[in-house]
Amino acid sequence: MLVLNDIVGKDLKIYQDDNFFKFSLESILLPNFVNVNYKDKLILDLCSGNCPIPLILSQKTKAKIYAVELQREIYNLGKKSIEINHKEQQITLLNEDVCNLKKVFKGDLFDIITVNPPYFKNLEKSLKNKNIVKTLARHEDKLTLDNLFDICFYLLKTNGSLYIVHRTERLVEIIEKLKFYHLNPKCIQFIYPFEGRESKLFMLKATKYGHDGIKILDGVYIHNKDGTYRREIEKIFK
Repeated sequence: MLVLNDIVGKDLKIYQDDNFFKFSLESILLPNFVNVNYKDKLILDLCSGNCPIPLILSQKTKAKIYAVELQREIYNLGKKSIEINHKEQQITLLNEDVCNLKKVFKGDLFDIITVNPPYFKNLEKSLKNKNIVKTLARHEDKLTLDNLFDICFYLLKTNGSLYIVHRTERLVEIIEKLKFYHLNPKCIQFIYPFEGRESKLFMLKATKYGHDGIKILDGVYIHNKDGTYRREIEKIFK
């Protein structure tokens, strides 16, 4: 069923469909992790879904934002979300495969790339949802880390930044692949469901041809002991 929800506070609206998937908390955390300055003119969001990340970024910057979503059903939700927020002049959404973007854009173009990609490897033993839309959003059937980082290296300007959110269990693999594609990790922030629990997700900034050296930022804790959102998370929502 098609529904219209708030993203943060009452400033942004987003269309969702219960038959597919709803945007996740990390889609709110990642754009708040992104550092945008006045020199950044072009931003690209990959695996955009129904466009929560581009919409939130549009409140932080006047830069032109391109967004890419492969699945037509989700792309249609993103288009409606952009339109209801009157962001058509700033955000351009493409119904395209990330792996084809070398044919769409010239290289060394973007100042910032953001991505909340599929988290799980495409293995024979993987448990997958029978809903193909949800499966493609969660598993690397169409987009592997190598595909992703190769495209990001091509599209980013020298010293341009990639911001990614992913599963903590794949951190070592991701750092190794980033360095292989000359995208040097610069800072990491771990996300924890509760204090005292292990991290399930992390956010990472990498820079094309960046110098070695990485910072570990203070962690993000989502819930209080009683399950309510912590004050810093509520501030992001507001």
